[in-house]
Amino acid sequence: MAKNGPTSENYSGPLKRLLLSVLLLCLVGLFIFWRIDSPRVERFRAQIVDRVMPGFDWAMAPVTGAVNILRDFQSYQRIYDQNQELRRELRQMTAWKEAALQLEQENARLRDLNNVRLDPRLTYITGVVLADSGSPFRQSVLINVGSRDGIVDGWATMDGIGLVGRISGVGPNTSRVILLTDATSRIPAIIQPSGQRAMVTGDNSAAPPIDFLEDSEQVRPGDRIVTSGDGDVFPPGLLIGQVAEDPGGRLRVRLAADYERLEFLRVLRDHGARRVSSPSALILPEVPPGSDSAETTGTAGTAPEQPDG
Repeated sequence: MAKNGPTSENYSGPLKRLLLSVLLLCLVGLFIFWRIDSPRVERFRAQIVDRVMPGFDWAMAPVTGAVNILRDFQSYQRIYDQNQELRRELRQMTAWKEAALQLEQENARLRDLNNVRLDPRLTYITGVVLADSGSPFRQSVLINVGSRDGIVDGWATMDGIGLVGRISGVGPNTSRVILLTDATSRIPAIIQPSGQRAMVTGDNSAAPPIDFLEDSEQVRPGDRIVTSGDGDVFPPGLLIGQVAEDPGGRLRVRLAADYERLEFLRVLRDHGARRVSSPSALILPEVPPGSDSAETTGTAGTAPEQPDG
């Protein structure tokens, strides 16, 4: 038994070297065979690949899995980077939101303290919107100021930026405001900078149309629309909005007032507005008593006003 050990060790060494030499010769031969540029050898190589490679899917599975894991890791890395970037932007937006809220509160306080007069005759009183009419056929709101506050029918109302409507119905403690979008609303307006005069007519839509325009060729979308003051309906120069064009090509008004958030309305006290005391004053100028025109008017069937007493 003692002699078998050294004998096996004597044969194992040369056998390993022989196998290693044969393996190296096979690899060298395979390399040389694979480098031979011949059509016949190429067909033979193709047959070998077709027979051998489909059975090596199990050998490529670990490599394929490792590649997929690497790609997933890269994808997760990109997602993580994007998430971090979104977190930074969210923190910045939160800071901007706080700054915007502070500016909004400061702006509201300044608007509350600022008594800007569009005209020396104009002052204003601010009322709170109590309710909306909620009707598709009538656009109006109710505010908490009335005759006890000196409110008069026909006065203009604004939301601090643009014209909202006019007072139509005054009670002791409340007043109703007919909005510009109401179908009964007719506002004489002037379009800047062309100076074209027109009429803003409500049609119960969010963008009232522009009618009776003198020359539409001089008007462009984006032009500014203000009240003209014609007929003493409104004081001149109140901002209504901007010109817009609907899909049908009709010119409309993009209102400057925010009708979605009507919380406070500013009622303009127009004490200097002309008041109509008789229907004839709408179309005939006032004539001093004793003039020829007054006598002619009297003979035409309209008796002159007699003084009291």
